[in-house]
Amino acid sequence: MSEFYHVSVLLDECIQALDIKPDGIYVDGTLGGAGHSSEIAKRLTTGRLIGIDRDPVALEAASKRLAPYADRVTLVHSNFCQIASVLEELQIDGVDGILLDLGVSSPQLDDAERGFSYMADAPLDMRMNSEDTLDAYAVVNGWSQEELKRILYDYGEERYAPQIASAIVRRRAEKPIETTLELVDVIRSAMPAAALREKQHPAKRSFQAIRIAVNDELGSVEKVMKDAVGCLDEGGRLAVITFHSLEDRIVKNGMAAAAKGCTCPPNFPVCVCGKKPKVKLIARKPIVSGQEELERNPRARSAKLRVCEKL
Repeated sequence: MSEFYHVSVLLDECIQALDIKPDGIYVDGTLGGAGHSSEIAKRLTTGRLIGIDRDPVALEAASKRLAPYADRVTLVHSNFCQIASVLEELQIDGVDGILLDLGVSSPQLDDAERGFSYMADAPLDMRMNSEDTLDAYAVVNGWSQEELKRILYDYGEERYAPQIASAIVRRRAEKPIETTLELVDVIRSAMPAAALREKQHPAKRSFQAIRIAVNDELGSVEKVMKDAVGCLDEGGRLAVITFHSLEDRIVKNGMAAAAKGCTCPPNFPVCVCGKKPKVKLIARKPIVSGQEELERNPRARSAKLRVCEKL
């Protein structure tokens, strides 16, 4: 198993966005390798950092990296979408900032054993939390052709979803598809020659789709966007990094709805719903990586940071 070391994306921008107070309480809901968290923790004096991750491997690595700040850090094994429950259990009524760095950590992608990568052979797994029961093997070998087509379309934005879903069902009828490279072979066999010549790896979109389904990533983002603002104290900030358009749409719409407040139809002369804005947007457009960061870390290319502040 490879060392869990993750290059933090938009690090300076996140720290600036959170506007950290030395006595504040902050949550890193996607702890990962603790790159963002260590920068938050070092700025705290009497404050507290709550680090959450669903991946036990990440938690173990983070505990080592955060050891110098152990007096102000609490680590929790949970899904970031359970943030309200985690804070309730810790008897914390409100926090000064929440950071969510969505998507897969580099070590998860790079550790071939975990089955996230289409570049190395491994058992079909893709679970961020090894204690979860649903894995990629179960999705690929057990889900119906229609359901496979749906997730490939919806989560992977894969235009050859019908052909790939059909090819998976045909192949698994002969014998189960057990490894990542077996799945890559099936995906390749379903795609036209022109698609195979594209710069992007032919299995990238399908692997993304299956990973999202296995970990219910979009469901988790939708839940946390409903709950996170309620966990903030007045003036507290929510900073969310996304890596693909599906997540970003949920985050953008969630923040926009919280900033708008009123849900009355536009043709109503006056507001009758009585809903007030809960947040203000810190930036109308997402914050993206500069050229220097992109040269250091090409994976930052698709990263978008959105920030709002509790009113």
